[in-house]
Parts: sequence; C-alpha cells; structure tokens
Amino acid sequence: MTTEVSTESATGAVPDRVVATDSAVQLLTKLTELHGGLMIHQSGGCCDGSAPMCYPIGEYRIGQRDVLVGELGLPELLPSVRVWINGDQFELWKHTQLILDVVKGRGAGFSLEAPEGVRFLSRSRTFTDVEKEALAAHPPQKGADFED
Repeated sequence: MTTEVSTESATGAVPDRVVATDSAVQLLTKLTELHGGLMIHQSGGCCDGSAPMCYPIGEYRIGQRDVLVGELGLPELLPSVRVWINGDQFELWKHTQLILDVVKGRGAGFSLEAPEGVRFLSRSRTFTDVEKEALAAHPPQKGADFED
C-alpha cells in the first residue's frame, strides 16, 4: 500500500515538515468525503502508542502548546488536512520530516480509519543541515496562535 514519496527539498528551500504517501492521501480523501473536514494529531503515547490519530475537525481540542506541523493537500475542492503534534513531542521530533503512510491492520479505535481495515502510520526522515537551518528561520505555528 505504500507509495514512495519525494521528500527532498531544493537547496535552501523550506521543506515541508509533513508529507503523505499516495495511499495516505487516497484514504484521507475517502474519509473527508465521508466525514467532512479532517485533522490529524500525532499521538505522543498513552493508549494508542505514537500513532497519528485522524478526527473530524472540531472533535479534538488543540492545546495552546500543540504545534501545527503542516497541512496535507487533498484533491481539488476538498479542504486540506492540518497535522498537529504536542509541543514537547515536537521538540523531540523537530529534526525529522513526518511521512504519513497507511498500512493494513487495525489501528486505534478513536481514529476515523479504524473501520477501514487499515491504519495511519508515521514514518520519518532526518532533515539535512541545510533544511534544519531553513526551518529554524520559519518556526511553526502553535495552538495559541489560533482562535477557538
């Protein structure tokens, strides 16, 4: 189910902090058509491990310290999907690009893809030194930057 994703950025360009495989975009498209706008929160542990959790917009409350990792574009006319992570966890992962993927198997019961027989999975790659410099000049937004 995994499709290779080009994650390399041009020298000096600000790389995306999050990208998705074709399989993940296809699943997000299907889920958006079923449930409306979506968001993902990269779980930091607890009962569902460190799995990316997919919710309808408004069903998960973003905290002031949560970090907006980025947005995943969907096909035309569908809203993009914001991807969030806890601020403390972001500090541990900020040197990596998150790659949202889909694998067969049952995931978390709270995440929208659970009934589909697949689950979202976060993969990653380490940013280059040039990419880290570019990202440092463009800090991500936090939940506190958004109004309720």
